[in-house]
Amino acid sequence: MGVRERVQALAGVPVQTGSRPVVFGANGHHFRLEQVLSPKELAELEAQIGVRLPEEYRTFLLQVGAGGAGPAYGVFSVQLKDGRWQWAGDGADLADASRLAEPFPVAGPDPTIVEALLKRCPQEEDFDDIEDFDTAYEAWDGQWLEVMWNPQRTVGGIALCHLGCARRQWLVVSGPEQGRIWSDDRVDEVDLAPLLDADDQPVTFARWYLDWLDHAEQQTHSQQK
Repeated sequence: MGVRERVQALAGVPVQTGSRPVVFGANGHHFRLEQVLSPKELAELEAQIGVRLPEEYRTFLLQVGAGGAGPAYGVFSVQLKDGRWQWAGDGADLADASRLAEPFPVAGPDPTIVEALLKRCPQEEDFDDIEDFDTAYEAWDGQWLEVMWNPQRTVGGIALCHLGCARRQWLVVSGPEQGRIWSDDRVDEVDLAPLLDADDQPVTFARWYLDWLDHAEQQTHSQQK
């Protein structure tokens, strides 16, 4: 049974027990997949972005689906809108489709700059007036965003999946990390970092997706017993 068929086989399984989802995020995507891309559509997409996508992800788009069921709330969909290909999902627009051919910057910001910024973060209890605190925090937040959320940080990457609470995962398209998944917990003041397995090995797209599918099958089958 192929990967698409394995996912579709889960579509008839109850995704929730009481208020708890059987598989995290499945009550959002319900194990539904988008239609696959045709080779012609994939060629058009790659011509538009100016780079060949990682092989495992290309196979997914051609044989499994252009998005849908997957880790957490699902894989962001590739869609054709107004004659242009784009990724759709909560935070998919963080990726700059015009800069996917540029190498993904492995190195993050200078740790000393980040540490200094965190130390300077205004604390509400240090202010007598809440408006003064709001003003100070807004000024600090602008500096924080410039360092941590600068678009330059994620060139060469696709925002692929939303984990909830503004946490996401990225697929690196260009550069030495091509084909690997990176975690984005910047909302929790944690920098971008490669996703590693239990043996501290980088996780590629196929491993990321198949590990999720194996887990989903185990969880749904145990629920049916």
